[in-house]
Amino acid sequence: MPEAKRSGLRLLAGIGVVVASVILEAGIGNAQQLAAQTDQAPLQQDKPHKPPSRSVVAAAVAGPSGSASGADVKPVRRASTKGPYYVDFRARTAASYGHAFVWYGKTSEKQVEVAGLHPAGDVLPYVLGHLMWVPSETGASYGDLDEQYLTASYRVYLSEADAQKVFAHIKHLQATSPVWNAETTNCTAFIGRIASFMGLKAPFHLLKPEEYVNQLREINGGRQTVQLAASDR
Repeated sequence: MPEAKRSGLRLLAGIGVVVASVILEAGIGNAQQLAAQTDQAPLQQDKPHKPPSRSVVAAAVAGPSGSASGADVKPVRRASTKGPYYVDFRARTAASYGHAFVWYGKTSEKQVEVAGLHPAGDVLPYVLGHLMWVPSETGASYGDLDEQYLTASYRVYLSEADAQKVFAHIKHLQATSPVWNAETTNCTAFIGRIASFMGLKAPFHLLKPEEYVNQLREINGGRQTVQLAASDR
């Protein structure tokens, strides 16, 4: 074979070896890259998800139109359901079976108004009041302002508009309750009329004052607010 032809064959063979080497290295590199990706994929899936950032949470809370900045997210203020005025149904100890009455007023003021039905005078009117009607008084009696005598309390809150109506009704009852009787027009019946005007359920009036106030709270589910019906406003 001529020398020139042999040189050409050796050149072609050399080029083929170089091309094969490049192809093989490329294939090995791709295979290694693929294997690396395959080995890493399960590791990435097994990693726990990070909690969303504060900005993402803020955006989720604010909604599509809200700001994602934490400084722009403000807590929601809950409006108080309690009005600024109240009526407190109370019972206290007494020489006999106790006395029921109400405190009423404004929460921001220490001074309270007191209303309750009781015999006018001392022991004799009280005794006679179990047999007949006797003259009454409807303001504060001894012990009504002393917490140490308190045996039961049920306070209900009202708006200013409703309080004006309820307080006027209390004063009307005071002005139109001239007599007291232990079985009919007694102290529990008196505060029961106030409760009924406020839309509360009132227990049977022939109960001891402490039991009456506790039952008043119980049968009304312990509710702390009232709103007068439109017809009473």
